[in-house]
Amino acid sequence: MKLANQTTEFILIGLSCDPGLRIPLFLLFMTMYGTTLLSNGGLIALIQADRRLWTPMYLLICQLSLVDLCYSTTVTPKMLVSFIVERNTISYYGCMAQLYSYTTLGGAESFLLAAMGYDRYVAICLPLQYPSIMTRNACTRLVMGCHVGAFVNASVHLSLMLRLSFCGSIEIQHFFCDFPPLLHLSCTETHINRIVLFVLPCMMGMFSILLIIISYASIFNTILSMRSNAGKLRAFSTCSSHFTAMTLFYGTAFFIYLRPSDSYFREQDMVVSVFYTVVIAMINPLIYSLRNQDIKKALKMALATKC
Repeated sequence: MKLANQTTEFILIGLSCDPGLRIPLFLLFMTMYGTTLLSNGGLIALIQADRRLWTPMYLLICQLSLVDLCYSTTVTPKMLVSFIVERNTISYYGCMAQLYSYTTLGGAESFLLAAMGYDRYVAICLPLQYPSIMTRNACTRLVMGCHVGAFVNASVHLSLMLRLSFCGSIEIQHFFCDFPPLLHLSCTETHINRIVLFVLPCMMGMFSILLIIISYASIFNTILSMRSNAGKLRAFSTCSSHFTAMTLFYGTAFFIYLRPSDSYFREQDMVVSVFYTVVIAMINPLIYSLRNQDIKKALKMALATKC
């Protein structure tokens, strides 16, 4: 489909064009989205309701759940629409807003995971200094820094996207507005966008990964020097949930963005994007809850109070 002038709307192709798969996929992703809202919202409510969980570790988990909830909401509802309508359109400004929100929240999650790694480093390697280092004010500043960094990163990308013109095909080969498929549609030069799209995620990812690697190197060294096996087990258990969430997030994010931006493969990238935008947001609360005794106790007390 062609437009003579600047595009005012796009068509999101969606996950599948097979009519026989639309209803099953709609039910599947509706269930996943409902689970995401329930699990993340429930974890936030639980942490806010139990004063014993008002510690830096759980305040960071609360922030991560909030980001995951918003992250999924930015992408999933529009994807669900594609399963029940023939022509799933999104306006130009709606597309840019979705792109900006998605990028900001993704950046915030990246920085928050790094901040959580630092929190675990202080808790395990400097336990006596933990109360004086990770104060409530310090935790608040850390969270604000994560969001400001994400805001700046997304603003740079958006400003470069807004200078592009889209005057040819309006069909986005994806289920949401993302950089690679949009760059393929642009009828203006995208060389700078492609460079920035590779360099900025590299810088952000390497900064976060480097901080996490340094934190975990110190953590593992401290754990191995512990004499008590119970202490080692508890320390490993404390870090395992964060390590799992970090591996899932960075593994899929690096696959999408830390490669030449002209190597876009529709089917392969959409499968990875589903995991990146929908699945991770759904399972993160489970990762942080299933092996966390404090959250289990708080949940049991909350349920006992309700009954």
